[in-house]
Amino acid sequence: MNKPAQPHHRLQLEESAGFDRKIIDYVHHASATGLYEIRGLGAKRHVPHFDDLVFLGASLSRYPLEGYREKCATRTVLGTRFASKPIELAIPITIAGMSFGSLSANVKEALGRAASEMGTSTTTGDGGMTEEERRSSKTLIYQCLPSRYGFKPDDVRRADAIEVVIGQGAKPGGGGMLLGQKVNPRVAKMRVLPEGVDQRSACRHPDWTGPDDLTIKIQELREITDWEKPIYVKVGATRTFHDVKLAVHSGADVIVVDGMQGGTAATQTVFIENVGIPTLAAVRQAVDALEDLNMKGKVQLIVSGGIRTGADIAKALAMGADAVSIGQGILLSLGCNSDTYVQDGVHHSAAGDYERLGTAPGFCHHCHTGRCPVGVTTQDAILEQRLEPLVGAKRVRNYLKTLNMELTTIARACGKQNVHHLEREDLVALTVEAAAMARVPLAGTDWIPGTTGI
Repeated sequence: MNKPAQPHHRLQLEESAGFDRKIIDYVHHASATGLYEIRGLGAKRHVPHFDDLVFLGASLSRYPLEGYREKCATRTVLGTRFASKPIELAIPITIAGMSFGSLSANVKEALGRAASEMGTSTTTGDGGMTEEERRSSKTLIYQCLPSRYGFKPDDVRRADAIEVVIGQGAKPGGGGMLLGQKVNPRVAKMRVLPEGVDQRSACRHPDWTGPDDLTIKIQELREITDWEKPIYVKVGATRTFHDVKLAVHSGADVIVVDGMQGGTAATQTVFIENVGIPTLAAVRQAVDALEDLNMKGKVQLIVSGGIRTGADIAKALAMGADAVSIGQGILLSLGCNSDTYVQDGVHHSAAGDYERLGTAPGFCHHCHTGRCPVGVTTQDAILEQRLEPLVGAKRVRNYLKTLNMELTTIARACGKQNVHHLEREDLVALTVEAAAMARVPLAGTDWIPGTTGI
């Protein structure tokens, strides 16, 4: 007797490329709720990144520096174009703007302490300036965002530089979000909002409609600060070449370009994963724009969006950046996605809190909920105590110190006495995509896709 034919087992378990488990789950969720997903942190998809570049270390054709005997300078000056008091930093690594509201007051104090100890700057973010942050920060950058939440002329004068935010890498073209569970009485008072109500801020500034109006706004900020403070302009990486040119024409001292790997406290997942261009591509376009205007070195460039390691920083500088700005890496340094937190000198497990969020350490992106298990992205009176300012400051200081040591190690290996002497000639790419975006040769060849022959 013949047995009935069995279905091919491999086909039974073969996943569709177009409709894999992730897409099926998305369709089911959208169909059940009629809602899009909101989450924090940055893009999870793989895109060409600094990992796809490597350095050509010195050997016979170029001698390296001896790390234990020869110094490698890291001093960085920002805002030399028009400001009478440029920002002088000990290292080219700054802390990105993250608001009080998305982060707790304890965290803002910790960031200020760490930045001051390392001789660098931190940035306010949306929602205004807290006294903890100003008091603990030797160098504080004050952001002017479309929402104008908490924006005060007196605080502009108290800042060391002003950053006009046009957009950010995680959501260029989109406004901020702060869900009601994080709008506690203090946040509500600073932002002049009702307590406990979801906040959706504007995606564009209310008092201008284009780059000509940006020129006027920059002039207003210069006048209110007596032309002392540098004016930064921050753009989310999209049409970077043109945006950088317009920002320079508007009078910016410093340009901040934030690639799509940049993080956020909360926005739609569809934004995070599908809008903007990779940081690697954005750096190249930004530098091209400055060189095209003959403003390289006159207007400084800060790069952000997925900067994690000293190697990332070295590659950004080699491509033409003057400094970098770090957000997500700083959050992780504070303990984000750790399975424990330290309170009163004792280590406590956070496993149960992650489980109640439906996630686990290493996978958590629930910054928007205000239920951060380690006390970083929260306004909850109990949870925020899980991040003590002195403990957080020590962790961030150690992270920044490590990044700077890695940066100088690479610079010395390339024969540089100053990290700002790193150059594109020191880099090659491991993939065709990275070679094309960064405009450096594919390793082992002199081929730059799109610009030179095969």
